[in-house]
Amino acid sequence: MVLLSGGLDSAASLALARKSGFLCYALTFDYGQRSRAEIGAAEAQASAQGVTEHRVLPLPLGEFGGSSLTDTGITVPAEEVKGIPSTYVPARNTIFLSYALAWAEVLGAGAIFIGVNALDYSGYPDCRPEYVAAFQRLIQLATRTGVEGGSISLETPLLHLGKSEIIQTGVRLGVNFSKTVSCYQADADGGACGRCDSCRLRREGFVAAGLADPTVYRTA
Repeated sequence: MVLLSGGLDSAASLALARKSGFLCYALTFDYGQRSRAEIGAAEAQASAQGVTEHRVLPLPLGEFGGSSLTDTGITVPAEEVKGIPSTYVPARNTIFLSYALAWAEVLGAGAIFIGVNALDYSGYPDCRPEYVAAFQRLIQLATRTGVEGGSISLETPLLHLGKSEIIQTGVRLGVNFSKTVSCYQADADGGACGRCDSCRLRREGFVAAGLADPTVYRTA
């Protein structure tokens, strides 16, 4: 089971899952995010990487608000901020992983892959190693699989990699990063703003990796 957002990290995570020999099912959420283009990017990656099944589930987190990714009344920061930025979507990874866990248990899947990263990231609390360890404990406690002695492993292969390492890994595995969308406020065609934190991390990652950035930026 692979959580596939359509971004750079999730595309690399899917490629690593496939390299490990897994038969991959991909799950994407239409949760009211500003960047609708990332859903199309997820579909493109699922097709290009040959997943067994890809589902896009409606999940209207935007109805709660509280994040600049789902509430157009909140401005997406144009520079780095101290603390947890407004782009944090409350409990997003917990909700996403819960859905992935439900489908994984139905399928009898042995692993769930998520492309969280604790180095080059925006400081989200649900991307930390402590969170990953806690959710792994929850899997064992809260599922029939765990209670009956089985296991579903929460795989975070990018957790301790820098963005440049993630990009280099993906390129080695044949990921077409031009078909990914990272920008928090990409336009309908996937054009990136070039200003948000996600654009900054992506651009710096390609520079550090010594590779051409295939992203189409709307601004310099």
